[in-house]
Amino acid sequence: MIKLVIFDLDGTLVNAYPAVTKSVNHTLKAMGFAPRSRLEVKRSVGGGDRKLMAHFVGEKSVPEAIAIYRPHHAKALRQKGGVTLMPGAVGVLKFLKARGCKLAIASNRPTKFTRIILKESGILKFFDAVLCADRVSRPKPHPDILWTIARRLRFELSEVLYVGDMTIDVLCARQAGVMMAAVSTGSSHKKELKALKPLCVIGKITQLRKLFQEVLN
Repeated sequence: MIKLVIFDLDGTLVNAYPAVTKSVNHTLKAMGFAPRSRLEVKRSVGGGDRKLMAHFVGEKSVPEAIAIYRPHHAKALRQKGGVTLMPGAVGVLKFLKARGCKLAIASNRPTKFTRIILKESGILKFFDAVLCADRVSRPKPHPDILWTIARRLRFELSEVLYVGDMTIDVLCARQAGVMMAAVSTGSSHKKELKALKPLCVIGKITQLRKLFQEVLN
């Protein structure tokens, strides 16, 4: 029986790609690089902001890029349209809480930005734990972040379901030894997710209800 559901954030519960794209292009412009499309940015997120910027400016320029990116991003996340909830996300969180599940966030974003998103979108209150890559030794796809959450909340790995939108999320769950539901609303295509054979691949977060009612009941 699943007692703890851990969620990725970007592409899973929220759409923060507008804010990320705005901050990436602000940084690129300041450093003399050409702007990138939202799709290019979307396909590049997931490994944390340092890896994101390295993808566009190269490893040597990451410190300069981060110094520009982070102050801008803190503002972009709070601007109208910068972050929106995935349709039905709040209903799913309420459904899981009503079933008695504990909920947590596991994100490769820095803690500061993760908490801004959770507060701005009004869903921080649903979570019993929030853990980000800057608070563990190794980020996803390494399993540390899932192991740490399960240990803190005192659940066995067999009682955990992880929900994420990227191939690194599936790999993280596999290495951690927990069940995985992949949702194809984020950075990885459905075909890429299916190739890694998680428990299931769903097209939208609201399908978690059916998963719990029919498979994980």
